[in-house]
Amino acid sequence: MPGTITALKLQQNNKERVSIFLDGQFAFGVTLDVAAALHQGRYLSDGEIEALRTQDDIDKAYAAALHYLAARPRSCSEVEQRLEQKGHAPETIAAAIERLKDRRYVDDEMFAAFWVDNRSRFRPRSAAAIRQELRQKGVDNDTIRQALDELDEEEAAWAAVEGKLSRWQELEKAQFELKVVAFLARRGFHFEIARRTAARAWQEAQSR
Repeated sequence: MPGTITALKLQQNNKERVSIFLDGQFAFGVTLDVAAALHQGRYLSDGEIEALRTQDDIDKAYAAALHYLAARPRSCSEVEQRLEQKGHAPETIAAAIERLKDRRYVDDEMFAAFWVDNRSRFRPRSAAAIRQELRQKGVDNDTIRQALDELDEEEAAWAAVEGKLSRWQELEKAQFELKVVAFLARRGFHFEIARRTAARAWQEAQSR
């Protein structure tokens, strides 16, 4: 219902939000930024109220997305799914995602590059395995291809096993190489890469 703003009050449980009272009754809440453009005595029509409520829904979705992104970068699809789970409407999600993209908080190219780099540093996997992970996160094939363009699978395979050689070095050669090949297979590496890496690992283990 339309009405005149009779009070704007900071919310007790969230100092970033302001409660709007129309004709003495609580009507809805808005962010501090939105409240800054309002003042006591201003008349709000139905259309203005609807616009303010729509903007507030977008602000809430945007804030929820930022909270979700605080832990680590996310793909656009991951953020959309999270907001859907939180019950936000499709049009609200679309507007929040657009704002996130404009401010570079969501960027699938940057996310894919981050994912490949993170895997290479901390848990090396094959290009095929990383490609599958990124597809599951909703990243498109062209973006994945670009992110994987400079991945050296031989070096990734070596990085995956280098720190594990000591646990296998007492094994006979055949058993040792079988362990390495099986380990790399679980990380998605092709047999030929796994076999060459196993041979290299055996030589390295013998020199220690």
